[in-house]
Amino acid sequence: MGFLSSLLGILGFGIGFLFGLFIGFYFFIYSQPTDVEDPVVSPLCELDTDALQDLIPDIPLWVKSPDYDRVDWLNKFLQNMWPFLDKAICSTIRSVAEPIFAEYIGQYTITKIDFETLTPGTLPPVLQGLKVYETNERELVMEPAIKWAGNPNIVVVVTSSSLQNLKIKLQLLDLQIFVAPRVTLKPLVPSFPCFANIVVSIMEKPHVDFGLKVLGGDVMAIPGLYRYVQEIIKKQVAVLYHWPQTLEIPVLDASLVGIKKPVGILHVKVVRAMKLLKMDLLGLSDPYVKLSLSGDSLPSRKTSIKKKNLNPVWNESFKLTVKDPQSQILHLDVIDWDKVGAHDRLGSQLLPLKLLQPNETKEFTLDLLKNSSISVAHDKKQRGQIVVELTYAPFREDTDGMSGPLNSFSWKENGLETTSGNDSPRGAGLLFVTVQGAKDVEGSRHNNPYVVIFFRGEKRKSKMVKKTRDPQWCEEFHFMLEEPPVHEKIHLEVLSKRNGISFRSKESLGHVDINLDDVVHNGRINEKYHLIDSKNGVIHVELRWKSI
Repeated sequence: MGFLSSLLGILGFGIGFLFGLFIGFYFFIYSQPTDVEDPVVSPLCELDTDALQDLIPDIPLWVKSPDYDRVDWLNKFLQNMWPFLDKAICSTIRSVAEPIFAEYIGQYTITKIDFETLTPGTLPPVLQGLKVYETNERELVMEPAIKWAGNPNIVVVVTSSSLQNLKIKLQLLDLQIFVAPRVTLKPLVPSFPCFANIVVSIMEKPHVDFGLKVLGGDVMAIPGLYRYVQEIIKKQVAVLYHWPQTLEIPVLDASLVGIKKPVGILHVKVVRAMKLLKMDLLGLSDPYVKLSLSGDSLPSRKTSIKKKNLNPVWNESFKLTVKDPQSQILHLDVIDWDKVGAHDRLGSQLLPLKLLQPNETKEFTLDLLKNSSISVAHDKKQRGQIVVELTYAPFREDTDGMSGPLNSFSWKENGLETTSGNDSPRGAGLLFVTVQGAKDVEGSRHNNPYVVIFFRGEKRKSKMVKKTRDPQWCEEFHFMLEEPPVHEKIHLEVLSKRNGISFRSKESLGHVDINLDDVVHNGRINEKYHLIDSKNGVIHVELRWKSI
C-alpha cells in the first residue's frame, strides 16, 4: 500500500507539472495584457527640456554652444586612420616607457618589465566640437571637446626574482576619458608645417575612468579605492597641465625657422684713417667710409667725404641694429670718391662682434686690406690704417608687455612689480613697428593697398598687395631713437596705387595716429585700429620698444 501511494504521488506531480507548464505557455502566447497603454507620440517641437534631455542624454557641444563647430569630417578621418594611428601610438608609448622601466630593474627584486599586450583598441576618440579663437598674436588657438570610450588592452608583466621569477600581470582596460584641452600652435612661421611649437593645456579637470586588473582580479572593485584613484589622477593631471600650466611640444627648430629679432645696438665711431693710398693725379684721395653688418638687409651707412686728404679725421658716430652678436661681422670699406665713374676701394677690413663685451667701449686700429674676403690672397702693399671705436649695447632683459594697457603694472621674472605712472623711461632704444595686415580697406577706383609710416620726419613703405581689400603685409620696420618716444605719435596711412601711368593713380584708404606712451611704458602693444576716413577699414599693428 505504501509503495502504491508513493507511485501515484509521483505520477500526480508529473502530470500536474506538465499541465501547469502548458497552461502558462498558453497564457504567455495568447493572453492580452490589460495594464499596458498605447504610447503617446508627440513631435519634438512640443517636448520640454527635461523630455529632450531624457531622449538625448549626450548632446554634442556644437548643438548646445554656437562657439563650437561640428567636425564630423575629422571624426571620419580619425576612424579611417585609427588602424595606423594604433601602431604609431604603441610605438611612441614603447619608446617613452622603456627607459622608465629600465630605471626600476634591479630595484625591489625586479628583473624585467615588459609589455605583453599593447593596443589602444579599435574605437578612436570622438571630437564633439571644436572652438577656434581669433587672437592678435602669431598663433592659432583651438579647444576641441574630446570623448574617448575605448576598448584598449594594455598588459604589463613585471618579473620578480624573490619568488622564483614570479610574473605579476597588470592589465588596463575599459578606458574612458572626457577632456577639453586648449591646443595652441605658435609661433606661426613661413616654413612647413608653419608652426614651431604645439602648446597643450587643459581648461578643466578631466574625467578619467578605467579598469585595472592585477593577477586577474579587478582591484578597482575594492570599496573606496576607485574614488581615491580618481581624485589622485585628477589632481596630478591638474598640477602638470591645468591652465596656465602647459605642455610644450617642439616641432621645428626656432633658430632655423624663426626670424631673428634685434637684440641690441652697435655704436660705431669712425675716428680717422692714416696713410691711405694715393688715387688722384695730384697724389691725393677723397676718402669716405662705408660700414654695414653681415646678415642685415638695410643699406650701408656712409661717412662724409674728406676731399684731398690721406689722413682724414671723421669722428662720426653711427648706430646699427644687432641680431646675433656671436656671428655677425662689421664690414668696413674705405672708398675714394670720384666725381665721374665708379668709386675706387682703398681698403677693407672685418671686425667680428664677438670680440666685444656688452656696454664696453673698445678702440681698434686696423690695417686695411685689398679685399676683406678670407679666400682671396692679400698683397703686401701698405694701404693704410683705420681707427674705430665700437660699443655693443644689448637691450634690457625686460619681458614684453601684454597687448593693451597694463594699468601701471609691469611684468618681471620674479613676479608683478608696480611702476609709477609718472616715471618716464630714459635712454636710447629701438622702436619696432610690425604691420600685420588690414581688413575692409576699400577704394573707390582701385584696391592695391600698401602702408606708409611717418615718424620724426622718416618715411617707410611696405610692399603693395594687388587687388584685395584684406591685405596681409607682415612687415617689420625699425626706428633708432636717442630717447623714448614719450608723448609722441606715429602716423600710418593705407594707400592704393594704380598700376601704369594714369591720372589720380594714388588713393588714400584711411589713416591712423597711434600714441606711443603705452608702448614705452609697457614695452609692447598689439592691437587693431579703426582707420580714419574709412568706412569699415581696420589695420593690425604691433609696436614694441626696446631700450638699452
